[in-house]
Amino acid sequence: MTDHSIENFDPISLEIYWSRLISIADEAATSLVRTAFSTIVRESNDYGTVVMDRNGDSISENTGGIASFSCILPRTTKAFLAKFPAETWRPGDAVITNDPWLATGHLPDFTIVSPIFHDDRLVGFAGSISHSPDVGGSLWSADCQEIFEEGIRIRPAHLLRGGAWNEEFLDLLLGNVRLPEQVFGDLGAQVVANDVAARRVGDFLSDTKLRDLQTLSNAFHSRSDDAMRRAIAGVPDGVYSAILEADGFDDQTTRIVCSVAINGDRMHIDYEGTSPQVNRGINCVLNYTHAYSVYPIKCALDPLSPRNEGSYRAITVSAPGRSILNPVFPAPCNARQLTGHLLAGVIYRALAEVLPEKVIADSGGAPSMRAVFSGLNRERQAFSQVLFASGGMGAAPHKDGLSTTAFPTNVGAGSIEAYENVAPLLVWKKLLRTDSGGAGKFRGGLGQEIEVELRTDTPVRMSLLADRTKYPASGLLGGQCGGPSEILFEDGTKPHPKSRTTVAAGRKVTLRYAGGGGYGDPRSRDRAAVLADLENGYISVDAARQIYGQEIA
Repeated sequence: MTDHSIENFDPISLEIYWSRLISIADEAATSLVRTAFSTIVRESNDYGTVVMDRNGDSISENTGGIASFSCILPRTTKAFLAKFPAETWRPGDAVITNDPWLATGHLPDFTIVSPIFHDDRLVGFAGSISHSPDVGGSLWSADCQEIFEEGIRIRPAHLLRGGAWNEEFLDLLLGNVRLPEQVFGDLGAQVVANDVAARRVGDFLSDTKLRDLQTLSNAFHSRSDDAMRRAIAGVPDGVYSAILEADGFDDQTTRIVCSVAINGDRMHIDYEGTSPQVNRGINCVLNYTHAYSVYPIKCALDPLSPRNEGSYRAITVSAPGRSILNPVFPAPCNARQLTGHLLAGVIYRALAEVLPEKVIADSGGAPSMRAVFSGLNRERQAFSQVLFASGGMGAAPHKDGLSTTAFPTNVGAGSIEAYENVAPLLVWKKLLRTDSGGAGKFRGGLGQEIEVELRTDTPVRMSLLADRTKYPASGLLGGQCGGPSEILFEDGTKPHPKSRTTVAAGRKVTLRYAGGGGYGDPRSRDRAAVLADLENGYISVDAARQIYGQEIA
């Protein structure tokens, strides 16, 4: 075997090796998407795949899927190793959990990790996360008061041992969900994805004559760490702060207080002063808080180098215990994204003072608005389907925000035809919302309006997870707020935006997604851009005249 050190990997070989390992994570992701049963994975990309070394540190991540998942998966793997030491793992094993405090922050996400062996030695781990169509309990909701209501919680356990399924575990899990075939199908897809990654890593080691992944992993981490530290060192030292208010639950507004401290080539993000945890499912565990704090920094300061463990070593994150960003068990956290997705906006707001050219305004799709419909179709079969759609991104210093595009999550909307095919739901309308993008020199991305009819013979349960109804996405440096979100029935009545509602068969519900904030003074927007927006229906004549100050014939 060839003995490599960090120093004797030449840059060209490193780039080739790195690209190949990323392609392995991507191939695992492709296997997951193509074999998954649920549209959550197949159409909406709510998953992640990661290749890790034997310490559980990430080496490569898939380029699609959820970036925050890839940041969290190594932490979960280290928790697995604490319970199941490295010497106890065998080929064909797979360990699973959905514990929010060990994994991605809420029960619907299953994390599965499998060992990678080469020449009879443990050389690393392959991991995958996907959002399950059902975990029992309340499904995906925001209104539970304890985690015990939210579904079945799985502590780290063997899903497979030596290639054999843990039948007793499966009986327990599948006996507590409404859609056992879909749930088991998606679990199988994750196992397949891990197996693909493990086999391809074995091929890679054979081709390169490397004994294991460790030295290569250290080289990748070192270079990623160096890139991030150089980027942080370019920010003036100091402490930069911002406060963001959110809808919270009922009349209980929540506040996120953020301070970003720069000291040389290190950054610390602190949330001291943030609202205490609440007895509803909008609490965000520290794993998720960390992921959605460091990922926006990666996007702003070091967007081009591949992500791995080294990308985040220069950034530390803290949040007070028993706050909405670091709740303690058994706090409900099913809708943790309604809080976690806001972190990019408050971090960017804090840094706008010193990095105005690298940050964007608040996004209307942060947090993402979700509607979960469940019940019986006309054949009396159970269904549960999530409507994935997005509001508008915040405007950038040099261009308009993207309309109906998710950020900081990157879950896709998926095909409406596929959505209608698997559930008794008919989408009558899906269009951009005029004037929903915040005005600015650069306009915020537009939100959208979707009208859904419930085509069932029996009532349907609708679970809503929404924010931005009271506090729309704010603009930056003179930019205006985007349009707020809104949900209403065909008669004009409005359901609770964060609760489960029983809806009669045949009713229609309209979901209006928030627009992104604008960037810069609207009066400085190029006249040609205003006229183009007017022609495309993105803004109204009144907005062109009164907000942008343009005379329209």
